[in-house]
Amino acid sequence: METTIKLLAVALLIILTAFFVASEFAIVKVRRSKLESKADAGDKNSRVALKLVDNLDDYLSACQLGITITALGLGWLGEPTLDHLLKPLIGEAGLPAAISHTISFAIAFSIITFLHVVLGELAPKTVAIQKAERITLLVSRPLIFFHKIMYPFIYVLNGSANALVRLFGIATARESGEVHSEEELRYILNQSFKQGEINRSEYKYVDRIFEFDNRMAKEIMVPRTEMAVLDTNDSMKNNIRIMKQNRYTRYPVIDGDKDNILGVIHMKEFFYDDIEKMGLLKPYIKPVVRVFENIAIQELLVRLQKERTHLAILIDEYGGTSGLVTIEDILEEIVGEIRDEYDHEEEREIKTLKNGHYLIDGKTSIQDINDYFNVEFENNEVDTISGWIYTRDIDAKEGTIVEENGIHFKIVDMHVGTIRKIEAWQ
Repeated sequence: METTIKLLAVALLIILTAFFVASEFAIVKVRRSKLESKADAGDKNSRVALKLVDNLDDYLSACQLGITITALGLGWLGEPTLDHLLKPLIGEAGLPAAISHTISFAIAFSIITFLHVVLGELAPKTVAIQKAERITLLVSRPLIFFHKIMYPFIYVLNGSANALVRLFGIATARESGEVHSEEELRYILNQSFKQGEINRSEYKYVDRIFEFDNRMAKEIMVPRTEMAVLDTNDSMKNNIRIMKQNRYTRYPVIDGDKDNILGVIHMKEFFYDDIEKMGLLKPYIKPVVRVFENIAIQELLVRLQKERTHLAILIDEYGGTSGLVTIEDILEEIVGEIRDEYDHEEEREIKTLKNGHYLIDGKTSIQDINDYFNVEFENNEVDTISGWIYTRDIDAKEGTIVEENGIHFKIVDMHVGTIRKIEAWQ
């Protein structure tokens, strides 16, 4: 009878070990966002489970204390109990008492160790990792109860451990908090995409956001040479011809030169007035935001939102007009290219030709080239592939070929010194 009670106690200790091990891995692995969403929906168990996640340091200490107590209990009770059962069986072999005791001890120790490691630790750990949310919900109330009972011991042990850690200049778990680096978030994003948790579009959106902070306005601007502008010195007939030809919603207004921008006008103004008869642009000019061309695009987005405008003029270091950026240009850095009914003639910056080569727009940024071809072209002086080619060959012309990192770039279209199209191959 006594032996049976001891065996039941051993089984109970293994179960308790499994409980604490599963609790430890589950509360570390569980996603807080899932618990929060369920808690917001009124799930009481999720609200309780959030207490464990919010006080992870304390409850991990409770799990460790529980594992230690059960392990000591197994060592104190398990081996002697099995040894007591095995001795009579091994003694029947007629071996000397010392050898018989050693063999029974070794077998008892091996059995207890196997049960402790497999049933008490490895199996619960695997289940907890796979079913972290479910296990956390199941163990939360018992673990909180155990923490309350053992709080004095946990407080002393945890405080001693934290004091020792601080001696080495390391922050405690409570002080450091849980913060993921950009590299870790990228890895999580990549794994979620591979496992099918997010689709390709979601993956691309979030991935572009990581690049968003690294880009400057001049990398995405419409350059000065391609700006469609209205001139107060031109006839209204000519200005309206420019509007009809380009079909933009907003136009910068200049006074003879693109370095002298007076403001911007909105096409909706013409829905209310017969401007052809009036013959004046100035009454419709609104102030325009002017910023330095090296401003970060996320900072420019905030500025445009604050000013409640959709267009900004970029100024270079000499005070001249460098180009312009619209809200659409900025949003395209996150969601990809946005086309409206008047964008059908636009071409992709990089497209694949039938012969396996690539046709590249001369305005394509160096960063986009790096991302597309998985290379590391660097040049702090220029932002586009056409500018990069000029840094390699100042006399570049149609037919010029520049090679770098096994990629050949050939100029196939130029106009008045501007590289329009480039053919590339590897």
